[in-house]
Amino acid sequence: MDEYDVVVIGGGSGSQVATAAAERGLEAAVIERGPLGGACITRGCVPSKALIHRADIAETVRRAGEFGVGAALEGVDYGEITAAIHETVYEKADRQRASLEDAENVALYRGEGRFVDERTLAVDLNDGDEVELRGDSVVIAVGSRPLVPPIDGLEDVDFLTSDDALFLDERPDSLVVVGGGYIGAELGYFFAAVGTDVSIVGRSERLVPREDDAVSEVVTESLERYCDVYAGYEAAEVAENDAGVVVTAEPSEGGDDGGGESGSGDGVELEADDLLLATGRRPNTDTLDLEATGVETDDGEYVAVDDRLETTCDDVWALGDIVGEQPFKHAADYEAKTVSANLLEGAGEAVDYTAMPHAVFTEPQVAGVGRTEGELEDADREYESATVPFDAAPLGMIMDADDGFVKVLAAPDGEILGCHIVGPQASTLIQEVVTAMDSGGGTVDDVAEPVHVHPALSEAVYAAFDELSSSEFSTAPDWRDVGD
Repeated sequence: MDEYDVVVIGGGSGSQVATAAAERGLEAAVIERGPLGGACITRGCVPSKALIHRADIAETVRRAGEFGVGAALEGVDYGEITAAIHETVYEKADRQRASLEDAENVALYRGEGRFVDERTLAVDLNDGDEVELRGDSVVIAVGSRPLVPPIDGLEDVDFLTSDDALFLDERPDSLVVVGGGYIGAELGYFFAAVGTDVSIVGRSERLVPREDDAVSEVVTESLERYCDVYAGYEAAEVAENDAGVVVTAEPSEGGDDGGGESGSGDGVELEADDLLLATGRRPNTDTLDLEATGVETDDGEYVAVDDRLETTCDDVWALGDIVGEQPFKHAADYEAKTVSANLLEGAGEAVDYTAMPHAVFTEPQVAGVGRTEGELEDADREYESATVPFDAAPLGMIMDADDGFVKVLAAPDGEILGCHIVGPQASTLIQEVVTAMDSGGGTVDDVAEPVHVHPALSEAVYAAFDELSSSEFSTAPDWRDVGD
């Protein structure tokens, strides 16, 4: 049996704990059967955003005439796009593998690990052999995979998951996307922008329903320009026909009673070449034989942890999608730092997700941090709000970003409770709000008082926070009224 100070199961963000241990002179091991870097690099964030970048370029060319620029989209070389992205992301994964293999005091086991007891693991190696490892401490960071929902007839139908859809050799002529969350919305936008006829079926009244209601409304209306959106519907049955697949969608409980494309409240049948399931993800806890340990899971099979990210078993820690608190790569990286500090230094640091941002890369982009207005109302929390359209910034007017906005939610004393942005570069613009919230003060004045570049989109953020600012010296003009 091979023995280590730290054993990490999963080669994504968890490997950062192994390298941190190695830098302190400890012996560490990483178990990973697939590409290094986790799902983000080869099956998630990076390739999907690379695809969406191409979609944005195609849309820019299509809209060029609106800005007086003569341009025409002559075609999309779909196979070249996916091949180039595949090569790029797998080269990155190979570099991460080589870096880990070259690191001192770190051993890489290529295979799948499962618990034998609380800190002993059997590893089924990719080459067919099996080894056992023991760690004084163990970190569980095995991530998640696409969830396949129970839909009648699905076992007899070929379908895609988000893993499969990223690297298709050919673009489908038509596609039904089941799932109205951020994965379904992003991939629906991508395929539609490159020429696929897309239908999206989402159970909630609006797409991306976990966003602030005002955000969800804008995203739903925007995607209706690209796709046939069936919000308030759920896939009840699927079947194959000569052309491809048929999806029968029925109004869902709590849905909008037919407020989607059909507008009747009746069931609809959608035919397409392919079916894409984007109904969420599930943790990979079922691969670990956790019954051999004292590690407990919740009803959703996520690993139960305390606020230091230690599990119910001493010296067994967990981070990333397996925890389920914040299913984002940047959250997993933050959790890896926290686990490293607590495991290696006994820091006793508690995770704090108050200022954890996220983004959705649809058209327009979405970004948010903190609470939504609905969450504040459900919590009976007193708050004030301000919403400023993107054209409050001169550059927003220039870019014709008339469906975008910045929404700020704050406590009466000025504490920032949430911020939600819809519009160009939203994923970048949210960062100054995150910094303000994470700095300890986190008031609207922290955003409204610093000078903002003119003309820049950040002026829309400034204008929204200025509306709630306690300063009596506002310098935020309403650029839409200049010259009236």
